[in-house]
Amino acid sequence: MNLVFKRVFSVWLLMLAVQGGFAQKIYLHCGKVVDVEAGKVLEQQTIVVSGNRIESILPGYTSSAGMAEYIDLKAFTVMPGLIDMHVHLESETKKGGVIERFTLNPPDIAFNSLAFAEATLMTGFTTVRDLGGTGVNIALRNAINRGAVIGPRIFTAGKTIATTGGHGDPTNGMRKDLMSNPGPEDGVINGPEDAYAAVRQRYKEGSDVIKITATGGVLSQAKDGGNPQFTVDEVKAVVSAAKDYGYKVAAHAHGAEGIKRAIKGGVSSIEHGTFMDEEGMQLAKEYGTYLVPTITAGKATADSAKIPGYYTAIVTPKALATGPQIQATFAKAYKYGVKIAFGTDAGVFSHGKNWLEFVYMNEAGMPMMECIQAATKNAATLLGEYDKLGSIRDGKFADVIAVEGSPLTNARDMEKVRFVMKDGKVFKKP
Repeated sequence: MNLVFKRVFSVWLLMLAVQGGFAQKIYLHCGKVVDVEAGKVLEQQTIVVSGNRIESILPGYTSSAGMAEYIDLKAFTVMPGLIDMHVHLESETKKGGVIERFTLNPPDIAFNSLAFAEATLMTGFTTVRDLGGTGVNIALRNAINRGAVIGPRIFTAGKTIATTGGHGDPTNGMRKDLMSNPGPEDGVINGPEDAYAAVRQRYKEGSDVIKITATGGVLSQAKDGGNPQFTVDEVKAVVSAAKDYGYKVAAHAHGAEGIKRAIKGGVSSIEHGTFMDEEGMQLAKEYGTYLVPTITAGKATADSAKIPGYYTAIVTPKALATGPQIQATFAKAYKYGVKIAFGTDAGVFSHGKNWLEFVYMNEAGMPMMECIQAATKNAATLLGEYDKLGSIRDGKFADVIAVEGSPLTNARDMEKVRFVMKDGKVFKKP
C-alpha cells in the first residue's frame, strides 16, 4: 500500500506542477557568489528559487528530495541582476538620427524598442530606470510586465520635465511654424505652478520617477550644454509635487551651478555631473544625493562627434567639449565620498554595451566590488526597491546572473554574461 500511495502521490504532484498548482523550485549550483552586502565572494553555494523569489542560499551544492530543476553554474561568478539607472530604451544613436523625431510614429518607436530592451536584458541588466522618451517607454514597461515581450524590469520617467528652450523641450531646433509653445502636459514648465502641473501629468500617464533637465544638454538642438535652466524654487516645486505622489526626482545636470541648484532643491540623483565642482561634491555628501555618472555616454558622444555629419553643427562642439570630462569628474567625486549609483545613458550609445561602464569606473579608481555594488545594492537603494532588488537574499526577487571569467579582477569580463534569470524565469542559459 505504501508503494501504491507513493506512486499516486507522485503523479498528483506532477499534475499540480503542470497545472500551476505550485512553483517548481530551481536549484542554482554556483561556483562563486558575489555577496554585495558583505562585499565578498562566497564559494560553492546553492541558490534555491521558488516562483519569482529567492527562497534560500545554502552552503555547498545541495539538492532537493522532491521535484526541482538544477542549473549548473559551478564554472561561473554569480551575482544579483544588474541595474542600470539611466537608459533610453526608445532609441539608439545613429549618424543623422536627429531626423527621426520627424519621421517615426509611436508604433515605429515601440517596435524598435523591443530589440533594445531584449539586448539590455541579455547582457545581465534585469532592471533599468528609463529617464525619458515620448511615453512609449511606459507602454514598453507595461508590455514587459505582462510578459508580452522580453526586457528588463523598467522604472520609467515617461517624458522629462524641462524649461522653455531647455534640454528636453521637444520643439528645440524646429522651424518657428512647427515650434508651438509646449507646456506642462508636454513636459515644459516655467515657474513652480507649472512644476506641479507637469508632475501631476506624469502621474496621470503612469510614470514611476520624475526627471528634470536642470542644465543644458549635449544632444539637444540648443547652443549651451551646461547652463542652469531651473531656478532653485522650480526644483523645489517639482520635488515637493513628486513627494506627494511617492516619486523620486532625477536631475540631468552638466554645469556646476545647475548641479548645485538641483541638489539644494532636493533631487535624489544627479545624472552625468560633468562639471561638478568641490562645492557641488560637498553639497551632494551633505544632502545624500547620488551621482549617476554615465561615463560611457560621454566617451561615445565624443567619439561620434569626430565623425563628419554624425551630429548636427550645434551638437558637435558640445559633444567634443563635454564627453571627455565625465570620467575625470567621476574619479574626483568617488574619492570625495559622493554616493555612486551605476548608470550609462544607453541609447546615446548602442544598447547591450552597458557593461563598458564597469570598465570606465574601474579605470577611474573604483574597485570592481564597489562597481558591482553600485549596479546592485546602491542602485536598488536609490530606486527605493532594496527590499526587493539589489542583492541575493531570502525573499527578494529572483534576479540572478552568471558571468564567465574573473569579473572581480578583470572588468571586461562583465561582458561575458552566460546566465540571466529575471523574476525567477531563465532567459539565458549556459
